[in-house]
Amino acid sequence: MTAQDQNRQDHHDDHDAMLETVVVPRIHDLGDGFEVRRALPHRERRMVGPFVFLDQMGPHVFQPGRGIDVRPHPHIGLATVTYLLSGEISHRDSLGTVQDIKPGEVNWMTAGKGIVHSERTGAGQRAAGSTLSGLQCWVALPQAQEESEPAFTHVGADALPLIEGEGVTARVVAGEYFGKRAPVPVASPMFYVDLVLAPGARLGLPADYPEQAVYVVEGRLDLGRDGAFDAGQLLVLKPGARVTVGSHAGARVMLLGGDAMDGPRYLSWNFVSSSEERIEQARADWRAMRFAPVPGETEFIPLPDTPGRPVHYP
Repeated sequence: MTAQDQNRQDHHDDHDAMLETVVVPRIHDLGDGFEVRRALPHRERRMVGPFVFLDQMGPHVFQPGRGIDVRPHPHIGLATVTYLLSGEISHRDSLGTVQDIKPGEVNWMTAGKGIVHSERTGAGQRAAGSTLSGLQCWVALPQAQEESEPAFTHVGADALPLIEGEGVTARVVAGEYFGKRAPVPVASPMFYVDLVLAPGARLGLPADYPEQAVYVVEGRLDLGRDGAFDAGQLLVLKPGARVTVGSHAGARVMLLGGDAMDGPRYLSWNFVSSSEERIEQARADWRAMRFAPVPGETEFIPLPDTPGRPVHYP
């Protein structure tokens, strides 16, 4: 057993601990040294509130002529949330949206009954070389909204609530937290917060939602009797837990969670739904190219040749 495994076991054995589990994502190299850490879904935890997917991208430095090219691909039954810490991404979708996103801004795309989008490094960034660091999440939609009309919302950094003081800076990216609500069209009670702690700063987190987690983006986070945790770990809190976070040298974390979903979800490739049959219909529709295309784009990501039943998320 490694020291990290022993540390995690000690947390499980401590009845006073505030942590339910610690998720250590695997690192995936998507090519050219561009790394992604996938914290959700994970065998230790499938969902946290409505969050069914959480990727940390980078940080990565692209040399001139390089960048990301995520070709058009479909979604149903969810909202995608893109939030950057550095760099820039150009978003295009089947609604005709063309929107660049920069650090501190948020792109919220509601897939509903179906949407197609692409994400690429823009021409200017690609020519000059660029950095890229950020997070992408999928938020499951309530059953009553799974077949809603697709939509896209971009919110600038200046429009997101910012709380500052005593070495703490918190930006509410989506939902409501610390009594502040972001102007993002969330579909269920939830929160998503970018929290920066200066060296030595501490902050008590309220237990306002049934399901809560902390993802360590940068630095090392101190949770008191629960221990200290390095970047790249998702700390899922016990229901009702009131924790105080701090950092000796400084840290950046994302706070996330919300109400439990109104029933289980199935996930297959880029599709999320409360119905397994609806997932299969989406797969068939993409295979037959029945989704609306992204204007001006001819490329697309083929349906993966991976037969099998969708994963059930309790």
